[in-house]
Amino acid sequence: MSNQNQRKEVENKLSQKHSGEIGNGKNKMVGKQSIEFGTPVRIRCSASVVGKKEGQGPLGHLFDKICTDDTFGTKSWEAAESALQKATVELCLEKSNTNIEEIRYLFAGDLLGQCIASSFGLAEFNRPLFGLYGACSTSALSITLGSIAIAAGVADKVMCVTSSHFASAEKEFRFPLEYGNQRPLSASWTVIGSGAFLLADTPNEKDRAIITAVTPGRIVDYGLKDSMNMGMCMAPAAADVIYHHLQDFQRQPDYYDRIITGDLGHVGKQGVIDLLKQKGIDITAQHMDCGIEIFDQVTQDTHAGGSGCGCAASVLSAYILKQLEDKTWKRVLFVPTGALLSKVSFNEGNSVPGIAHAVVVEGI
Repeated sequence: MSNQNQRKEVENKLSQKHSGEIGNGKNKMVGKQSIEFGTPVRIRCSASVVGKKEGQGPLGHLFDKICTDDTFGTKSWEAAESALQKATVELCLEKSNTNIEEIRYLFAGDLLGQCIASSFGLAEFNRPLFGLYGACSTSALSITLGSIAIAAGVADKVMCVTSSHFASAEKEFRFPLEYGNQRPLSASWTVIGSGAFLLADTPNEKDRAIITAVTPGRIVDYGLKDSMNMGMCMAPAAADVIYHHLQDFQRQPDYYDRIITGDLGHVGKQGVIDLLKQKGIDITAQHMDCGIEIFDQVTQDTHAGGSGCGCAASVLSAYILKQLEDKTWKRVLFVPTGALLSKVSFNEGNSVPGIAHAVVVEGI
């Protein structure tokens, strides 16, 4: 038996073994990589803070706060992103009338080396912190882990927050803005934005939506090396997690009003659709991408669209949850995507692997 066949046999056995109840007898491991929560996790409140360019986009009127000063009153781009993340958490706490001491854990991440936007931005809150890195998929990663902690009964309230900043990301992954490098049409524009989500274990009249299941994603690498075309680098990971989510739960795409990727943009959008069609799954009617929605491609000159940890997070808070609250949509599959590269890996000639995580968000 080949190694590939052996692996498939083991996966099938584990899938059958893990289909039963676990933990408190309510949550379930489903299929090969999904988790279903017996008691839904509540999104008690959320907040979104974005920069000037994002505020001028199609969703500008929906964000909680738009800052016209992209430095946020600081002396560096990195400090600006920390200030952005801190402001978003404070706004979420204020909107939910919650004291920071009530938050059991913080789940936070960003795009900068060693997650410095989160560590410096959240330090004064003095709460236990899980620092996370999933590139642009970090909003789903934080919500996934926060939901698991609540569903397991080890936390009652957690805060999940992510952020990104165009200037700090360019400095981290490509060139500082002062270099003035040319951007190809396949390049995305890192969103200046942050989204914070207060998750809770019990119902409340303030609740915006519920989380009923998650499908953590796998690293998928098709060998692409173009760091300025991250949409296509991430599309295979998005297709992989969407496929396995649908297989695990035996669902069709139309089970969801929208299947929402985070950062594929106009280039990667077609990639994920084509890859899933090869597996006999057509998500064309349901698919939406946060990176496409947040900017106007024609008037804002953002090329392929938006990306960054703050892209999917801010769109989820400002737009997606509102559609669920208004009962325009009943249920969505939220799938932010991340490109797992660094300047070091790129300069050493490595490919750009991708990862994506899927979260089922439903209206109340």
